[in-house]
Amino acid sequence: MAKTRQDKDVPPNPSYPLTLKGELKEPLSRWLWLLKWLLVIPHIIVLCFLGIAAGFVWIIAFFSILFTGRYPRSLFQFTVGVLRWIWRVSFYSCGALATDKYPPFSLRKEDYPADLDVEYPEDLSRWTVLNFVFAIPHYLCLGGLTALSFKPAFFLGLLPALLLITAVLLLFTGKYRQDIWKLVMGVNRWSFRVCAYALMLTHEYPPFSLSE
Repeated sequence: MAKTRQDKDVPPNPSYPLTLKGELKEPLSRWLWLLKWLLVIPHIIVLCFLGIAAGFVWIIAFFSILFTGRYPRSLFQFTVGVLRWIWRVSFYSCGALATDKYPPFSLRKEDYPADLDVEYPEDLSRWTVLNFVFAIPHYLCLGGLTALSFKPAFFLGLLPALLLITAVLLLFTGKYRQDIWKLVMGVNRWSFRVCAYALMLTHEYPPFSLSE
């Protein structure tokens, strides 16, 4: 029977409006990670169109927040759904390699080991429309943690390095190290908090932290 190891550091967090859930499902296939980049192509195609739609939603929300201080709830739920979908695909594939269960094609909450939710803000500061600018320090930090580059020089950020180590360990041992798992969740948690902030889903500035 498959064992479930839940990230004990990710209960619903009352201190920040975004909750990122991840349950490490073991045992994991030793070789399936080699094909996951191919298996998620249908998701990537759909997410490309959803990303374009989310861009238009961001523009509408920008003016709504600027003039009314509110993010239309239906548009808010759509954007959160897109982030949720991205997190599930990332959790399955190159963002965590933490489950072999194929992600659903859905914006809604599903019975899946990865989930994301954002508390709906009844009122937002007008300054929220500048969140994408205020988040620049986070972009710089996360660039070093998540980047993978071959030009002009080879550079491997923390998250790609951790996932490379995990892939090798899975291939030879079938195990996912707990210390690596916590770091992987930490980087993803930070990344999605900043993403939610830049998308104006909250006006609360995200912490510079890998932990809760």
